[in-house]
Amino acid sequence: MTEVNEKRIELSRSDRIKVFNRHQLLQGSWNYERMQNGGWCYSIIPAIKKLYKTDEERKSALKRHLEFYNTHPYLSSPVMGVTLAMEEEKANGAPIEDKTINSVKVGMMGPLAGVGDPVFWFTARPILGALGASIALTGNIIGPIIFFVFWNIIRMAFEWKTQEFGYKVGNEITKDLSGGLLGKVNLVASIVGMFIVGALVQRWVNVTFTVNVSEVTQQAGSFIDWNSLSTGSKGLQEAFKLYDQLGSAGLDQVKVTTLQDNLNQLIPGLVPMLLTLGICKLLKKNVSPIVIIVALFIIGIIASVLGIM
Repeated sequence: MTEVNEKRIELSRSDRIKVFNRHQLLQGSWNYERMQNGGWCYSIIPAIKKLYKTDEERKSALKRHLEFYNTHPYLSSPVMGVTLAMEEEKANGAPIEDKTINSVKVGMMGPLAGVGDPVFWFTARPILGALGASIALTGNIIGPIIFFVFWNIIRMAFEWKTQEFGYKVGNEITKDLSGGLLGKVNLVASIVGMFIVGALVQRWVNVTFTVNVSEVTQQAGSFIDWNSLSTGSKGLQEAFKLYDQLGSAGLDQVKVTTLQDNLNQLIPGLVPMLLTLGICKLLKKNVSPIVIIVALFIIGIIASVLGIM
């Protein structure tokens, strides 16, 4: 009687390095519909080839990684590490469904996207840029070299370490699929992601209605009478003092109240929030992002021409 031992398929360090190198080109085929999915799929190809032996298995694996994906390019590495671990377990027979892998990716990419900008774009790079610029101002070519070399050392070291960390954590997640650990990871990631998205909506989504609701002629003393001000610097001082007392409402004799003013008094950020939720609803119904973008352009242009926005 012959005993058959199926050898476990594992991703070696060399395999993970190949994925890491390709991952540097994550945004190489960025598109408006599924964002970084092409670069992600290109990155994971060495792992897919190692883990799956038949063409059908490889096609199926690549297909599930062509779904929407978008996050900070450097913070994508831990997501890749976790995904590699889950693909490895799936290839070895673990009961991991395609939607489980995608849900982990989506659950992680949102929170990490919000972390990457302040850490790298707003902290690390400005500090290194200032250091390099200060040296370059003296005429020393070492300045730009320091910036370029140090920046890439920090970036690549961070990406490799976090990919390896994600790979190790991913192995722990797949060992506890029935214990609820995966559900907890998804829950925490979703909560943090929602919090970040909610904070960013108010900052980045701007909708302004310019329709006038009322026009009221203000009494003398309630506005700045520009003709009565002194000339020169003395007039400027008088204007600043009056502005401190009256505020922006005192700049003109006729006080105009717009629809946007009323909305801001009612619930600040209401329209941006409704717009964001509406777009999310359309995306959930599989409406193409390209169609949504074009529609927003058309609505914006028409509203501007009609004086609504």
